[in-house]
Amino acid sequence: MRSLIALAVTAAFTASFAQAQPKPPPAWHQGKGAKMADSKLAPHAGKMTETAASDIPVKNLKLPRGFKAELWASGLPGGRSMTASADGKKLYLGTRIIGRVYEVTDEGSKRTVRVVVDKLTQPSGVAVNKGSLYVFAIDKVLRYDNIASNPNAQPVDMTKAFDLPPEQHHNWKYIAFGPDGKLYVPFGAPCNICEPPSKEYAQIRRYNADGSGKEIIATGVRNTQGFDWHPKTRELWFSDHGRDWAGDNGPQDELNRLAKPGGNYGFPYCHANGIVDPDIKKADACKGVTRPVALMGPHAAAMGVKFYTGKMFPAEYQNTMFVVRKGSWNRTKPMGFDVVNVRVDGEGKASIKPFATGFQQGADGYNFWGRPAYVHQMADGSLLVSDEQVGAIYRISYSAPKAAAKK
Repeated sequence: MRSLIALAVTAAFTASFAQAQPKPPPAWHQGKGAKMADSKLAPHAGKMTETAASDIPVKNLKLPRGFKAELWASGLPGGRSMTASADGKKLYLGTRIIGRVYEVTDEGSKRTVRVVVDKLTQPSGVAVNKGSLYVFAIDKVLRYDNIASNPNAQPVDMTKAFDLPPEQHHNWKYIAFGPDGKLYVPFGAPCNICEPPSKEYAQIRRYNADGSGKEIIATGVRNTQGFDWHPKTRELWFSDHGRDWAGDNGPQDELNRLAKPGGNYGFPYCHANGIVDPDIKKADACKGVTRPVALMGPHAAAMGVKFYTGKMFPAEYQNTMFVVRKGSWNRTKPMGFDVVNVRVDGEGKASIKPFATGFQQGADGYNFWGRPAYVHQMADGSLLVSDEQVGAIYRISYSAPKAAAKK
């Protein structure tokens, strides 16, 4: 009897103790030092329900003269990265929090949407290769063969072949097949700022399509969420998010170039254009670090990167980059929430110009209705821009302005 009473008392004490312990802070709190302890900043809550097309104010978007934005598809809560079938008739979108992959069928005058797979852990990475759709979640890799012609295609589980590290933080992915036929996959830092617990993180890898031939091609990459290859040089260009909780003005997000495999981009010791980290210290922290070609703004969340190769837009846009900035949360005055055009001259100097703005409301920029995430080029040269906040895709097209009538 005494032993039963003792067990009951122990169980009650354990339960009481567990309830008294505070819950650990969410992952985005990590790295929040004493100077920022009282900050109320927090990630923006995404909208995980459908937004009616009539409630999406696409008319508020502002573009250069001659360009037009229209709502191309909606009903895609959390839609992020995009990839298309070979004929362009099917578009696939990955998501993060909601755990879905969507298929959008272009029927000319309208688009229809279906869910390919649901209840995955942050399946943001999607890519099509030789008719097969690859889906990368945190802990799973699925391949759907001939999915454009067979909507009932069953997935081939390729998880084991790709050797995925387990941590979730910054491990959601953007993936793409390169000009060499290899599949490029990033593995972000499992923290805001830290020395990664193993060498599996803060890097970009490439694989053969079957998961063999793993090669680490870049290190010191905190969290790239978009990349593309220069149409002529075939060099890889990628965005990278700067760390949080180091102040309003930095470190800035980066736009980087990988001239050859093996580059080190600084994380966690060196950020942006040579800023030494105040918390994770190392002698000669920035020695040997490849500096960014352009700084994309503090906490701006630079996402999709796409070189323009179409014929619809004016010639000045040929081989320039469109970079999507989803918008800041770790900044008292928000910035980003736009698409910019980046041009690099013969000396390697970059210029950044606004392209698609208007996602923010009010002079101070504290309110926003949309958060653009990725850009995809259509066969006709128009651009599609995904909006994670309202679950929509916008089509941006161009028509040369008519000359003013002579008086």
